[in-house]
Amino acid sequence: MSAPVVEVKNLSVCFGRFYAVKNISFSVAKGEIFGFLGANGAGKTTTIRVLCGLLPASEGYVSVGGIEFLPGRENLIKQKVGYMSQRFTLYDELSVKENMDFAAGIRRLKKADYEKHRQELLDFIGFKQKLSTVVRDLPGGIKQEVALCQSLLHDPEIIFLDEPTAGVAPAARFRFWQLIGKLAAAGKTIFVTTHYMDEAENCGRIALMRSGELIELDSPQNLKAKTFSRRMYSLTPKGRDEILPDLRAFTVWEPYGQHYHAVFKDDAAEKEVLPRLKKIFHIEEINPSLEDVFIRIVEGDGR
Repeated sequence: MSAPVVEVKNLSVCFGRFYAVKNISFSVAKGEIFGFLGANGAGKTTTIRVLCGLLPASEGYVSVGGIEFLPGRENLIKQKVGYMSQRFTLYDELSVKENMDFAAGIRRLKKADYEKHRQELLDFIGFKQKLSTVVRDLPGGIKQEVALCQSLLHDPEIIFLDEPTAGVAPAARFRFWQLIGKLAAAGKTIFVTTHYMDEAENCGRIALMRSGELIELDSPQNLKAKTFSRRMYSLTPKGRDEILPDLRAFTVWEPYGQHYHAVFKDDAAEKEVLPRLKKIFHIEEINPSLEDVFIRIVEGDGR
């Protein structure tokens, strides 16, 4: 097997006595779409800052694109990576061309190579508007696609996307993830954080973070299978007055809007309680989602 594009061993990042990231290890292969999930403050962005060469590790080993992160090598790593954030990527008051010219200038790209690659990237996303269009006049989805192009101007091996579709309409999110799939198919390695669990289903593997620690790492399918070994049910109350059952019969009882997701603790509890529940709930057997996994592992009791 080829060496991983990203390799992290026993990484810790501390600020004084506080550990933002504590002893995490993982690797990412070339062309992989790697999901990095966790609640706010879990350590995701701090880890990304280390992997982008912006923040040194307090402890541990980090290699990005075959370059070990050591003092003085930050710029070498930055040449290997592209970074896109939901919060600040493009200047709204500048045109598309001005934003991309600015990014190319910072990267010191040769003008002819830059202009050729810029057009290739805009063709890749199907951009039909004028380069003189001011960014604030772009729809949210197109703005994020242009921001993606800007992060790719220097042709990085690894692309870090930090909640890239936050606040974007569902149709635009779907199109954006189609672009991510095309990039991975072309050999780019994608490292993405998202709060949308439906998006996370597109990842080859997912790392779950909690309080600075990596608590699970596997494919979406395996995470669901490991977390829920028994059948899951969706229950919708038949009437307005909810009558909750004895929750000791369940290992999972979580509200989902107007429904509940439930898993019985064992066959005996299911056989005894399920017939009674059918009198007050519409019941359907369902497949667990990544959202169920996230709630159970990351936000469960005592988390």
